[in-house]
Amino acid sequence: MLSWPSVLAWRLRRQHLTRRVPRERALGVVADICGLHAQLAASAELTLWARVDGLERGWVDRALSEDRALVKTWAMRGTLHLLRADELALFAGAQGALPPRWEKAGWRRGFGVTEDEVHGILAAIPKALEDEPLTRRQLADAVARELGAEHLSEKLGEGFGALLKPSAFRGELCFAASEGRTVRFTRPDRWIDGWEPLAPAQAADAVTRRYLAAYGPATREAYGRWLGTPSAAVAGRLLARLGDEVAETELEGVKVWARAADLDDLRTAEPEGVVRLLPAFDAYVVAAPRDEAAVLAPEQRERVYRPQGWLSPVLVVDGRIAGVWRHERSGDVLRVEIEPFETPSKQVRAAAEAEAERLAAFLGGAVEPAWTIG
Repeated sequence: MLSWPSVLAWRLRRQHLTRRVPRERALGVVADICGLHAQLAASAELTLWARVDGLERGWVDRALSEDRALVKTWAMRGTLHLLRADELALFAGAQGALPPRWEKAGWRRGFGVTEDEVHGILAAIPKALEDEPLTRRQLADAVARELGAEHLSEKLGEGFGALLKPSAFRGELCFAASEGRTVRFTRPDRWIDGWEPLAPAQAADAVTRRYLAAYGPATREAYGRWLGTPSAAVAGRLLARLGDEVAETELEGVKVWARAADLDDLRTAEPEGVVRLLPAFDAYVVAAPRDEAAVLAPEQRERVYRPQGWLSPVLVVDGRIAGVWRHERSGDVLRVEIEPFETPSKQVRAAAEAEAERLAAFLGGAVEPAWTIG
């Protein structure tokens, strides 16, 4: 039987939130937490800042555009991620192990396309991206011309990229360096040296191991939500594929799956008084069991998991989500306002203010901490 305090202590350690790593290991952190959520570029970099000492501002932009050590794409759950470029095939391949969303009539109706049009788009996108990177508008127009279907240009050009995501899941599209504020797309084999696709089964096995190594133990449902399938049966089959590498156990009465090699550590991990300020869309919060009272008080859930899929910046105390926070610059002063859900201890308050000072040092300026209780 596992307990939540031990599991949360273990997760913090596995996600480099107990002890930060030097900046030379930043790419290793990206791998260990299965990528950075990229809905907000600033939050993606702050996800690394929370785990890496000595990180320089602009590191993520340089890794994306200059070094090409990172790549931006739609991955798990159809959300934007920054992944290690040498691991894109891993995560794209894993999406190939899931039942394709676009094969469902309801999905096609929702986006106003026919089955033939979807297959045409999937064939036309890699052809359009054969040479130079294209802007969203250029890509949409090229595909529409190829298919002789002008009406598809507008659909492909929509901001959320719903009709582009299937190509990303197939490893046939990723983001290139932007031109100013204009995004551009390319093909992984044109952007990443040594690109080789992976078979879906092989890739899914590797991603399942990665997930459990950072976010386990987990139910089938939790793994399915994280990966991007609503089917617990599909997620269960992926977990079962690992055979003796995984074990079914209980977490305070709930059946969960964990890597067999992690069970002893999961039983014995102890809280260490870890206090962290995590940014919006942090990977820890994405994978946290939002319905578990040991992780987040039910009455506070809507302050963290907000409408339209927005995830708030949070105060974490020994793995428990204990508040939300925000920051705002005024001249040379960075105001960091922390809203704990209950009155914090002196130790938590001091540790959170130290986090705020560290944030100000990273972003530049003097810190002005402020507290709003309740």
